[in-house]
Amino acid sequence: MKGHKHLTIVIKLGSSSIVHEKTHEPLLSVLSLIVETAVALIKDGHRVVIVSSGAIAVGLRRMDVEKRPKHLPRIQALAAVGQCRLMSLWESLFAHLRQPVAQILLTRNDIADRTQYLNAQNTFTELLNMGVIPIVNENDTLAVSEIRQIEKFGDNDTLSAISAAMVQADYLFLMTDVDCLYDKNPRTHPDAQAIEVVEDVSSLEADVSSAGSSLGTGGMSTKIVAARLATSAGVTTVITRSSNPGNIVNIVNHVQAQKTAEVHSELPSNPATPAENTPLSSSISSLHVDAPPTPPLHTRFLPDPFPIRDRSFWLLHGLAPHGTLFIDQGAHRALASKAGLLPAGIVDVEGQFAQQEAVRLVVVKRNPPAWSSAAHGNGVDVGGVPVDVAPAPIEVGRALVNYSAAEIMRIKGMRSTEIGGVLGYADSEYVALRENVSLTKREKSRPVTPSASSGNAAQAS
Repeated sequence: MKGHKHLTIVIKLGSSSIVHEKTHEPLLSVLSLIVETAVALIKDGHRVVIVSSGAIAVGLRRMDVEKRPKHLPRIQALAAVGQCRLMSLWESLFAHLRQPVAQILLTRNDIADRTQYLNAQNTFTELLNMGVIPIVNENDTLAVSEIRQIEKFGDNDTLSAISAAMVQADYLFLMTDVDCLYDKNPRTHPDAQAIEVVEDVSSLEADVSSAGSSLGTGGMSTKIVAARLATSAGVTTVITRSSNPGNIVNIVNHVQAQKTAEVHSELPSNPATPAENTPLSSSISSLHVDAPPTPPLHTRFLPDPFPIRDRSFWLLHGLAPHGTLFIDQGAHRALASKAGLLPAGIVDVEGQFAQQEAVRLVVVKRNPPAWSSAAHGNGVDVGGVPVDVAPAPIEVGRALVNYSAAEIMRIKGMRSTEIGGVLGYADSEYVALRENVSLTKREKSRPVTPSASSGNAAQAS
């Protein structure tokens, strides 16, 4: 890949890629190949981040425990034991090639706090600038049951996607025990076709019935969720087999060669302005363009052409929502036009949340008579119309609010000038400032390659 732009590549490894599922012994052959691949990428001028599961699995081996326990404190204790040995293993393997590594342990709370998020981002940046490979894992020892839903990422697939967005990676490789996604289960359908390119994750209806290994918490469903997060941040995401780490280099070579070929094909051919004299051609004239090599089997999720990054990505995916604000279509249009969220556009409130906590934004149609918050039985009424025939509410984003749920309930539908008279104070005329609102983008679905004309769901083996 020499001659190409310097890339940032995140490689995610699950527990089944690091240790044997039955014996819990480290898979040294696979790990050694991963190390060689990562160092080769570094030598070519690229930046590498590894998201490594396996702390609990290594802890099982160290303590001679046969099966993953169900008691949470015991799991946390095994994670604490295993994390030391896991990092020792990575350090030892990379030391043979004189490659420095660093450990980064994150929790959901680290990501939810904006200052800590920026601190983590700055640490990543400095390590990568120093040529160090950060090795990232979730801090399982701090995920206690009372705050598990808030603090846990759920799996390292999600953590890898957030890490990829944090470092503005070019590629995220989700290494697993299959080559790619298929339109049908290849184990039971010999005619199953590989899905090589997914242009829009939302158009992919995957059969996610297959769970992860007994050592991990993920599965193909979590990888699709991770792909959705990463591609929304502009990261090309790849699912490929972990037992062949060399696939990473081959796939990147293939994609980069395709991009270079596309650039050359778009160069102007006006004889009065020779292509070789244009600024664009001058900038790439030193690149040697070969035909794109045939890549190994994989599924590649294309990045969103209009990615959500930085603060907007953090608002959407870094925060756990504590409630919901139902807003009308006028408020949604105002937010799309970069205006703040006023109390007049709020129809109803759900949940209990405090100031400066995150909430979902859901658009409902406001029909006369006024929207009623009869949140009883099977649902609510919208404009006096039962929920089963009213326009379906649509979640359109997230926001950090300036008022609590109880306060917003009192001022919803009012003018901003009335806030002080109702509450006795007015911290802001806005329920949420525009800088604290991030909207999702719902574009027309693009096709999946190949098209599943038979209607069968995509399934991982």
